[in-house]
Amino acid sequence: MRKVILDTNIVIDIALERKPFNSDALKVFAGIKNNKIRAFVTATSITDIFYVLRKTLGSKETIRYLKSLLNIVGILDTDSIIIFEALDSDWNDFEDAVQGYSALYNNIDCIITRNLQDYQNLKGVEIASANEFANKYL
Repeated sequence: MRKVILDTNIVIDIALERKPFNSDALKVFAGIKNNKIRAFVTATSITDIFYVLRKTLGSKETIRYLKSLLNIVGILDTDSIIIFEALDSDWNDFEDAVQGYSALYNNIDCIITRNLQDYQNLKGVEIASANEFANKYL
């Protein structure tokens, strides 16, 4: 079973029903629910997701959504090794670096994202859009 990290934007696309992106993300979530893939989010992305969703959905609905999400995806710990790797890296975006190093240290097969270019320097982990991943593996 393939192990994937869902980038923050994929999770938010579903929660806010952002069109046209949510239809592709829904295919990935169907694969998770049907046990075709094992999905994770990083611990640090949960805070980012909460921050963004709370502005639109409010705190109670955001908490409900996150609890529902975390019933079907795992959370990857973010330890000091990953943080230092990200800080020492030459990545433009710290959040992406944390997710990239989380993928490497946790033997993740793929990061599913809308921002493929953000991970172009990551070697050893497949980077795919939700549509690409669904067409290839689901």
